Amino acid sequence: MTGNKTNLFDKYLRNFIAWRYKHVKDQPFILILSAVIGFSTGIAAVVIKNSVHLIRSLLTSDFTTSYANYLYLAYPLIGIFISMFIIKYLIRQRVGHGIPVTLYAISKQSSIIKKHNMFSSIITSAFTVGFGGSVGLEGPTVATGASIGSNIARTLHLNYRTRTLLIGCAASGALAAIFKAPIAAIVFAIEVIMLDLTLSSLVPLLLASSMAALTSYFFLGRSVLFHIDLSDSFLFREVPWFILLGVFTGFVSIYFTRAYIRIGKTFDKIKNAYIKVGIGGIILGTLIFLFPPLYGEGYESINSLLNGDFSFLLETSLFYSFKDNLPLVFGFLLLLIFFKAIATSVTLNSGGIGGIFAPSLFLGSTFGFLFASLVNWISTVLPIKNISLSNFTLIGMAGTIAGILHAPLTAIFLIAEITGGYELFVPLMITAAISYTTIKYFEKHSVYTYQLAKRGELLTHHKDKTVLALLEIDKLVETNFLTLEPEDKLSDLVKVIKDSVRNIYPVIDKNGSFLGLVPLDKVRKIMFDREMYDKVYVREIMIQPNAIVSKEDNMDTVMEKFKSTGKWNLPVIYDGKYMGFVSRANIFNAYRKLLIEFSED
Repeated sequence: MTGNKTNLFDKYLRNFIAWRYKHVKDQPFILILSAVIGFSTGIAAVVIKNSVHLIRSLLTSDFTTSYANYLYLAYPLIGIFISMFIIKYLIRQRVGHGIPVTLYAISKQSSIIKKHNMFSSIITSAFTVGFGGSVGLEGPTVATGASIGSNIARTLHLNYRTRTLLIGCAASGALAAIFKAPIAAIVFAIEVIMLDLTLSSLVPLLLASSMAALTSYFFLGRSVLFHIDLSDSFLFREVPWFILLGVFTGFVSIYFTRAYIRIGKTFDKIKNAYIKVGIGGIILGTLIFLFPPLYGEGYESINSLLNGDFSFLLETSLFYSFKDNLPLVFGFLLLLIFFKAIATSVTLNSGGIGGIFAPSLFLGSTFGFLFASLVNWISTVLPIKNISLSNFTLIGMAGTIAGILHAPLTAIFLIAEITGGYELFVPLMITAAISYTTIKYFEKHSVYTYQLAKRGELLTHHKDKTVLALLEIDKLVETNFLTLEPEDKLSDLVKVIKDSVRNIYPVIDKNGSFLGLVPLDKVRKIMFDREMYDKVYVREIMIQPNAIVSKEDNMDTVMEKFKSTGKWNLPVIYDGKYMGFVSRANIFNAYRKLLIEFSED
């Protein structure tokens, strides 16, 4: 019965695709799909936000304000365990963290994302964050929308370029729905997802972003994530402080990035999933018990800081009684910044699912508020004027988004858009640019792209490098080289030369391991001397190549080997076994074909 339903669906699908190709051109069809994906991503954002809010309300609604709550010690462990259990025993496939998964799919999986990501990221991140995981929901929402876009494109037999565009539409839709900032969402898709900005891609992004924002407005109302009315204008005398804030948020971003990478490497050494969850849950529970603002996304804390209320951050903690002691409050905020990076890294690397967008905003707002508070405190003893707490809290967020995500334009437009105006545009530009410049000096790649860049799989806005990153060695290997064994004689080699169209002959053993090669030039002088046929063995005349390509090498490495050796063909091996040869000519042809596909508009 199920088979009949499947066949019927396939039949209707084929008929629809045939009808579409006949009656609907590509461009209007893509616009329709972008609107559908914007709506779907908006729904995903609504579902995930409401799910987390419901879980957290059920767990913490009875907590007292002025006392520590010991359940904080247990909740994160339970949430991460539930996420791990769902992934390991129900989904039984890797879920991954939103934006890195999306970037990897674009660069190495032809923009194909597994179907389970249409729901798995929502479920697992809801339990992770609802139970206190110190991460955000933007990444999982991007992954959900990206999977929807990818699978719609696959079902409708659309090409790689269109699949990638629809993934970009999902990314912009996710941010537009969460922050109700459609312009910043488009900038994010271009800057972080590395989508090329052309007229054919801009219009679908606009549609997806606006549709997602409208969906969010419809289901969640007109309330915004950050509640602030700009009451303090930008003052020219504050420019030096904005420059200094940019430098400091750059260093905060460096600290977060390095902490995330190091903690990730530490957890990678733990192979047992239960031990990993146990260690992560205990560390995270302890941190949240001591510092409750680390619970979940942290947007309540950000809003309290934007409105100048730091006492909210000390509620339900051991330090509530010190809320009027300013030096201790400063110390508490500094520890929050230090431990937020650890809490986020532990959550993501121990089995929880989430993103780093919200933690970046949390770090920036906390540091911006602390920075302005310290300046104002110093102004009581030194002849300097006060600065705006709310403005520096906002601009601090732009600094850490620019630094941690390596996305200065997203940072500028997001903060400008959520404040309802562009009054702070100049200081946003100053702080974001300096923060980004600071971290780029020390860290070339963000936490999103670190692993991809390390493997040479990162797409960039440089089209030639992007095309190289998309080429895969195993699809370019040429296998029509006749092989020899080391104990073969010259007579055997001559027979191979007679039947071969190549001038290189790889030598392998009985197990298929690559030993060397015999170039035709090496035997040209003796190949017609019959007296040598039974006297010369292949092992005596074979040579070692100047370089060997591994199947796991990225294309940058391969091209460097061609450049350093000056050769036109190089042997390819995998685990020591001979696979074939890769040639410059074949790479160039594949490169040109893919470049033409990328350049079509």
